[in-house]
Parts: sequence; structure tokens; C-alpha cells
Amino acid sequence: MKVRIDKYLWAIRLFKTRGLAAEALDKGRVKLNGVAVKASRSVVVGDEYEIRTEARKWVIKVTALLENRVAYPEAIKHYEDLTPPEELERIQFQAASFYTGKRLSKTGRPTKKDRRDLDEFTGE
Repeated sequence: MKVRIDKYLWAIRLFKTRGLAAEALDKGRVKLNGVAVKASRSVVVGDEYEIRTEARKWVIKVTALLENRVAYPEAIKHYEDLTPPEELERIQFQAASFYTGKRLSKTGRPTKKDRRDLDEFTGE
């Protein structure tokens, strides 16, 4: 069985769509032995790929071929994650320090009390 690399990356759920997988391949974000690969390349069991996505950097080893997209618990059986521990730690830290959207106290627009104090100060 021959499987294209773009289809394989989509099937093991590293990319949400096959088009995103093909785009990453076109931009040189998927490498085999340090060399960028094309979307039409066939996957061989034992290959080790270095993949950069927006969220993180992966290093995977192909353990079995997969042509169709399957559920995540089934998909992870078809590759081995060899991502270095320091990359995983960076992702953990990045998630912990993620911006929550709440504004810091005492910054931004004045509160109602601040407005009253300003009005009193300016004599209005």
C-alpha cells in the first residue's frame, strides 16, 4: 500500500484538513532527514519526519501506514512521537502563561469611583 505524506499527516490527525497538510509541505515545514519533502512523496514505515505546525514542533516515526482518517485513539497507534522533552516543556509553559483576556487591575478605563474622584478634583 502506498500513502502520500499529505494524506498520512491528515489521517494521523496532525493537521485538521488535507489542504493544511499540503500547504505545510509546500512551505517546507515537513522534513525527512533535514530535507523538505513534497506532498506527493510516499510514506515508508520507519521514516522519521520533523514537522512544524503553528502550535508546536513534532518529531514522529512512522510505525504503520494509514490511508483514511480515524479516531484519535486509533490514529496514535500508527506513529511514534519522538518530540524532544524540552519542546514539550516549552509548550507547557506557553499554555500556562497564555493571555486570559482579563484586563489587569488599575489599568484601562477609570472606574465609577475614579471618575467621581476626577470630577471632584477638577471642580465639576
